[in-house]
Amino acid sequence: MQRRDDLYLADIVEAADSIRLFLAGLQQPDRRVFVKDDLIRSAVLQKLSVIGEAAARVSDETRALYPEIPWRQARGMRNLLVHAYFSVDWEIVWRTATESVPKLAAQITAILEAYGGGEWPAER
Repeated sequence: MQRRDDLYLADIVEAADSIRLFLAGLQQPDRRVFVKDDLIRSAVLQKLSVIGEAAARVSDETRALYPEIPWRQARGMRNLLVHAYFSVDWEIVWRTATESVPKLAAQITAILEAYGGGEWPAER
């Protein structure tokens, strides 16, 4: 049995929240400090991969219902991080973690709140 889309969306929000907490834990939350902190960089990369994997598993029906969500970009980031790890551009990762991920989390949170635990829209 396949997981429901709302569970994948919750995974995205949880991973985004983890990224926020990781970055908040930096003594000086800026790109230069981030790039020098291997532990935080690794943790952020892992959570970005979770976001991309969850986005890839969301059904076509749900993706069609919410075209404003950057599904393809989330999947693409995951693929880049997993398959081209040694050529990661840390500036892009920093911008993704500090700009794109919070926006994505807000969009997904709004979808989940509108859903409210009822019948998932793509299942109707």
